Amino acid sequence: MDRRALPDQLLALYPALAEVLAAGGLPPGLAPTSVPAGTTLFTEHEPCKGFPLVLEGEVRVARRSGDGRSMELYRVGPGELCLVSSACLFRSQPLAAHGVATRPTTLLLVDAGTFRRWLDLPAFRDHVMALFAQRMADLGALVDAIAFHKLDRRLAAALLGQGQELAVTHQELADRLGTVREIVTRLLRRFEREGWIELARERIRIVDSAALRRQAEGL
Repeated sequence: MDRRALPDQLLALYPALAEVLAAGGLPPGLAPTSVPAGTTLFTEHEPCKGFPLVLEGEVRVARRSGDGRSMELYRVGPGELCLVSSACLFRSQPLAAHGVATRPTTLLLVDAGTFRRWLDLPAFRDHVMALFAQRMADLGALVDAIAFHKLDRRLAAALLGQGQELAVTHQELADRLGTVREIVTRLLRRFEREGWIELARERIRIVDSAALRRQAEGL
């Protein structure tokens, strides 16, 4: 990526950075980093290396339990901010989750000192605070789903809204729902017996989305 085009791309994705760029621009050494899908960008219990601004691609942020299971918290795409990274930098504590690129991803990793200087500017600070409010609402909904919704309803909901054919493994669905693969497989086979889906290797075809929607709604 041409560094001369970087400010324009950043402004298009993160309008709150207009004040930052007007106040002195980007640090001289700040340059985009590109990684392939599957790259671990940060790890639980490690110090935060910086604040990521995603320019292209997507980062999946999740927590891992003691028995190795993983639960997705949220995903960060272009123009979005990472709650875990900002919380770590605010409190100067280790990261509480890990982040993995789900597809080829380009990002800008802003060092801790620069991030804190940017927070002195009202527009950027307000943007980060708005992120906290939105992400906390999302995490509250996730907690509600885990605590109060049955797994079969959550699985049905996870299959909807992504087209008629999903390229996804049972393990990926289990990670997303915070459970184990065996339970997801058992439920998917039940859905297949009901005629709602068809299973193939690393693919699921939706046959009856209306039935899945009724299941997701608990009807």
